[in-house]
Amino acid sequence: MKLIKWSFLSLLFTGCTVLVKEVNYVNPLIGTAPSTTISSLKHGDGTENNAQVVPYVTVPFGMTNWTPQTKDTEIKCLAPYYYVDTVIQGFRGSHWLSGSCVQDYGSMTIMPISGSLKCLPTVRGSKFSHDKEKATPYSYQVHLDDYSINAEMTATKRSGLFKFTFEKAGEAHIVVNPNSDEGQGFVKIIPENNEIVGYNPVHRIYQGIGEEAGFKGYFVVQFSRKFKDFGVYQDNKILKGTTQISDLKNLGGFISFEASKNEILYATVGTSFTSIEQARKNLEAETKGLDFEEVQDDLKNTWGKLLSKVKVEGSNEDDKIKFYTAMYHSFLQPRTFNDADGSYVSFAGGKKILNSGDKDYYDDFSMWDIYRAGLPLVSLLEPKASADMMNSLFLKAEQGGWLPIFPCWNSYTSAMIGDHAVAAIADAYSKNLIEINEKQYGYLLKNAFESPKTIEEYKQGKGRRALESYLKYGYVPLEDGVEDSFHKKEQVSRTMEYAFDDFALSQIATKRGDLKNAEILKKRALNYQNVFSTSDLAVRAKYADGSFIKEYDKFSKQSFITEGTPYQYTWYAPQDIAGLMKLMGGKDGFNDNLDHFFASGQYWHGNEPGHQIPFLYNFSGQPWKTQQKVSEIMKTEYSVAVGGLSGNDDAGQMSAWYVFAAMGFYPVCPSVPEYVISAPHFDKITLHIGKGKTLIINAKGASSGNNFIQNLKINGTGYDKTYLSHFDMMDGGILDFKMDKQPNKSWGASSTNSPFSLSKQ
Repeated sequence: MKLIKWSFLSLLFTGCTVLVKEVNYVNPLIGTAPSTTISSLKHGDGTENNAQVVPYVTVPFGMTNWTPQTKDTEIKCLAPYYYVDTVIQGFRGSHWLSGSCVQDYGSMTIMPISGSLKCLPTVRGSKFSHDKEKATPYSYQVHLDDYSINAEMTATKRSGLFKFTFEKAGEAHIVVNPNSDEGQGFVKIIPENNEIVGYNPVHRIYQGIGEEAGFKGYFVVQFSRKFKDFGVYQDNKILKGTTQISDLKNLGGFISFEASKNEILYATVGTSFTSIEQARKNLEAETKGLDFEEVQDDLKNTWGKLLSKVKVEGSNEDDKIKFYTAMYHSFLQPRTFNDADGSYVSFAGGKKILNSGDKDYYDDFSMWDIYRAGLPLVSLLEPKASADMMNSLFLKAEQGGWLPIFPCWNSYTSAMIGDHAVAAIADAYSKNLIEINEKQYGYLLKNAFESPKTIEEYKQGKGRRALESYLKYGYVPLEDGVEDSFHKKEQVSRTMEYAFDDFALSQIATKRGDLKNAEILKKRALNYQNVFSTSDLAVRAKYADGSFIKEYDKFSKQSFITEGTPYQYTWYAPQDIAGLMKLMGGKDGFNDNLDHFFASGQYWHGNEPGHQIPFLYNFSGQPWKTQQKVSEIMKTEYSVAVGGLSGNDDAGQMSAWYVFAAMGFYPVCPSVPEYVISAPHFDKITLHIGKGKTLIINAKGASSGNNFIQNLKINGTGYDKTYLSHFDMMDGGILDFKMDKQPNKSWGASSTNSPFSLSKQ
C-alpha cells in the first residue's frame, strides 16, 4: 500500500511541476540580516535598518509560523531569528508579525539535545553554519554542530512537524518551553500519551501595555517514541519526574531517552488560541495519516499553487528570486486566528469562544502598512481570502464596539496613526469583493464622526486619535499633543492620513447612495491642503490660530511627522495629486519640486508613507520619470543578499511594492479600482486571476534593461492612459508593451491620460 501511495504522489507532483517551479526561487533568508540598501543606510535608524523578517516555514496566512530561534524573548522589536547570530536555541512556533517592530506572543520553542541535559535557551544553544542551513517556504533544515543533530521542520496551517536525526548514539533530550517574559506559562508532561502540553499567556503592548490580552498560545507536542525519563525545569533547577510547572520565570519541560546512532525522532506540535484540547484537535485534523515528507510535499504544493498565479519570464534569474521571495513575504499575514473547526476567542479581551463557520477569521493586521499594496495584492490574487479578512474586521467591530484601527494580538492597539481599516474595506468594496450592510456601514461612519465617550475606551485604542481637533480645525493643531496615544504628536501626518481615509469612506458612501455623507467626506478629503505651506512647497505644522510653526526644516525628522521628514510626507495625498499639483503651481512646479525631492536624497524606500511617490510623475505628464525611478528603486533597494530589503518589511508591504512594480503597475490610491502604470520588468508575465481568466503582459527586453515604455496596446488597440482599470484586468486579455532603453517622453504625457484625482472630477 505504501508503494502505491508513493507512486501516486510521485505522479501527482510530476504532473504539477509547474506549481513547484516558482517555489524554488524563494529565499526566506533575504532580509534576515541588517539592510545594505542605499536609503536604509541614509535614513534608517536602529531596528529600521533590519527588514525584521525571519525564515518562516508556514502555510500562507498560517496561524503559527515556524522559525529557527536565535533570540529567546518576546520583547518588542526583537525578532526570533537574525542571520548574524551564530547560535540556534531551538525552533519556535511563532506569532511574530513578519517584518515588524512589535512583539512575538503566545509562542513556544522546541529544542533537541544530545549528551547532558541543558534546559535554558541561552545555555542549550548550538553553534551552526549557514553552509549547513537550508530555508524554503515549506521546510527548514540545519545541522546543530554542538550536538551532531540534523534538524528539519515543515508545517500545516496550525501545526509544526519536526524530524530530528541524532547522528551519535547515547543520551538525548527534547526540551520544550513557552517564551514568557512575564514569568507566566504552563507546561505539563503526559508520559502515557507521549506528550508535552502547555500554554503561554498573551500580553498587550501599545495601549494597555503589559495587560493580559485575554487569551493564550496553547500547544500540544507529540513524540514518535516512548521516552525513558522526563521532568520540568525552572532557571537552573531541574525537577526529574515532576509532571508540571506553572507561573515561574524560565520554565519548561523535557523528555529524555537513549538514542541509537542516526536515530530519527519525529515531533509534531499542534497550536491553538482557544485551548490545549483544541491544539490537539488541530494537530489531528491537519496531520492525521500523513508523515513528515507528505506534509512537506503538501506545503510545497500549496505555495506552488499560490506563487504560480503569477508566472514571470525573462533572462535575469536574480530578479526572479527577488520577485518570488517578495510574493512569499507578501502572503504571511494577516494571520488565521480560528481553529480547524472555526473556534476562536472573541475580540478585545472577550471571554467567549465564537465560531467563524466556513470562513477563516484573521488577526494581526499591520494596517498602517498593508492597506497600501499588501492587501490590494491579496485582493488581486486571493480575492476570497481578502473578503474573509474584511469580514474579520467587521466581526471585531461587532465584538468590541468600534472598528479597529490596527488590530494585533486580537486586541485594539491604535499602534500607528490613521484609520486605514476604512481604506482597506473601501478598496475591497470598490472591487466588488464584499458587500457592506447597514450595521457595518455604521461602524465605518462611527470611526469618522465619533469619539469614545470615556477616556478609558479611548486609551484602549478605540476610535481615531485627535478626531475632535481634526473636525474642529480641519487639521490637528500643535496644541493637541495626542498624549493618550502610543504615537504622540505627529499632527501633520495624522491630518494627511485622515484626509485620505475620509476620501476612502466617501467612495463607500457614494457607492451606497449616501450622498450627504459622501459630500461631507470629500470636502474633508481636501484637509491635506490645510497643512501645506506654499512658501516651502512642503507640509508644515500649524497652531490652532492658523499660523505655521516658526522653526522648521523640511529635510529633517520632526515631531509633527510620523517616522520621517515634512518633505517626505508632502507627497501623501494619493486621493488628490491634481490638487497637490495646483498647490505647487501646476505641472511644472510639481515636477520641479519632485525632481528636487529625489535629487536631495529625501526619498526613503524603507518606510511606507513614500511608497507612492515614484509613481506620481504619471499624474504630471512625465510618466517616463516614473519608469526611471521605479527601475532604480528595484535595483538599489532590493537584492538577493541576506540584507536585501530596504527596511522593516511590515507584514509584507515592502515586498508587495516590489511585486506590483515588477508587474508594471501599482495601487497608488486604494479605494479607487485602478493601478498606475510603471512598466513591467520581465519579458512576459502571466497572471491567473481566477474564474479561468488570464492576463498576459508582454514586454520584450524588459528583463535585460529595456525599462522605458514606447507604446502600449491592450488586446491589439493602442492605449495612452497611464493607469489600468482593475475590472478590465480581471476580464483578462493581453497587454503588449513595446520597451526600449531610452524614454518616449510623449507616451502618456497628456493630462487627459493621467490617473484619478479628486480635483479632476
